[in-house]
This record gives sequence, structure tokens and C-alpha cells, in this order.
Amino acid sequence: MTETLTMGDARTAYYERNGFGPDGGDSLKWVPIKILGLTLYIPNTEGRRRAVRVHDLHHVVTGYGTDLRGEGEISAWEVASGCWGSPTALAINLGAMGLGAAIAPRRIARAWARGRRSANLYGEIDGVDRLLPRPVDEVRAALGLDRPPPPVRARDALAVAAVAGPMLVGLAAIAAAPVIAAGLVVRALT
Repeated sequence: MTETLTMGDARTAYYERNGFGPDGGDSLKWVPIKILGLTLYIPNTEGRRRAVRVHDLHHVVTGYGTDLRGEGEISAWEVASGCWGSPTALAINLGAMGLGAAIAPRRIARAWARGRRSANLYGEIDGVDRLLPRPVDEVRAALGLDRPPPPVRARDALAVAAVAGPMLVGLAAIAAAPVIAAGLVVRALT
């Protein structure tokens, strides 16, 4: 008889494997986010903490990684499976999904298709501690993640493009803003 790993034990292993510390970074005031070789720091608000507690459990049950592609995948899966009740999760996921779609569109479309055909744990956002003693396999089955991944249909790819496209334009504008501002300052000074 094999012992089934609990969500709590699996989360602890996930934290250790990724170097997130024993609390997954929950106690940090500012959280480092690494994007394309740059480290940005975002405030670790209570809304972010609540969303990430669920998000980290989603990494455990889906198996998506924490690199840029993996975060794009899990973000697409969370949006498609319904994180709309958490504005913080939705905002973070849309940005990560947009970046993921730019570098790994097929993987993002597959994650979206999987999310549309499964459930998530955002309904437990205030009860994460109740999930920790449950076996990982039981939670995966309850969410529909024990089935083979579904095929990507045209509507899945179109949905990813519709959601990620505007995010990519917005992220490009944000990235370009400092360059444009510097150019305007230089122009005004010359």
C-alpha cells in the first residue's frame, strides 16, 4: 500500500524545490518577480497573499512549472477554470498569460483548454488550511485533473488570442513607456 502525499506535504516540497522558503514568501513585504533576466519587486498585499496561497496549490495539482512558460500555463489554466472572483488573481494571471502566449502560444492554448474543462480551488480562497490534509490525488480528481488533457479546439486558441492579445499590447506599452519618456526628456533638453 502506497501512502498518498497530502496537499500540505506536496506544497512544502514545492516551496523547497523552488527556493520559496518555508512560508512560500507569504511573510515578505515585497516579492521578487523575475522576468527575462530582470528582477522586479511587487508589493505583497493581502489580496496577493490570499490568491497566491491558492495559486501555489494549483502548481501542486497541475504540475505546471514556475519558469515564465509554466507561470503562463498556470495563469491560462486559472483564468479558463475561473479565477474571476479574485480580482488580484485575475490581474496577475492576465499579465502572466499574455507573456506566456508571446513565448509559448501552444502551451498556453493547451493549458487554457485544460482549464476550460476542469475546476480550480479559488472557491476555497478563505479555507486553504482545510485543503492541506487532503490527498493530492483526491484533489486532482475532484478538479477533473486526473483525466487526459483535452485537445485544443479552435475556440480555445481564439479565446487565448482574445484574452492575451490586449494584454500583450498593454505590457508592450508599459515596457516602452520609460524609453518614450526618456526620449521626450532628451528632446526637450536639446
